[in-house]
Amino acid sequence: QVQLVESGGGLVQPGGSLRLSCAVSGNIFSINAMGWYRQAPGKQRELVATITSGGSTNYADSVKGRFTISRDNAKNTVYLQMNSLKPKDTAVYYCNADIVTIPPVVINTWGQGTLVSVSS
Repeated sequence: QVQLVESGGGLVQPGGSLRLSCAVSGNIFSINAMGWYRQAPGKQRELVATITSGGSTNYADSVKGRFTISRDNAKNTVYLQMNSLKPKDTAVYYCNADIVTIPPVVINTWGQGTLVSVSS
C-alpha cells in the first residue's frame, strides 16, 4: 500500500508565502513524475506544477515566477514553495505521483489535499 501525505497548508495574507510538502510512503520501488494540483471552490482541479524524476519542471502560467516545485528523492518527498500568494491561489492543493510499487505495479495516486487560504 502507498500513501501520499501533504502538509504545510494554512491561512496566509496576500503577498505571503507557504511551503507545501508531500511525503510518499509504502511499498515503493521508484517514483517517476510528481506534481501539485489545486481545486478552488466550484472549479475543476487544475495543474499547478510537475517535476520528473530527473528534475525537469513544468508550471501553470498562473504560477510561473511565484511558485517553485522541487523534490528530495532520498526522502520520497515533493515540495511546493509558494511566494507572492494571491487570493486567487486559494484552493485545496493535492499531491500526485506516478509510482512503481513492490511488487512492480505502476500506479498513479493522490494525496488527501491540504487547504491554502489567501486572505487579508
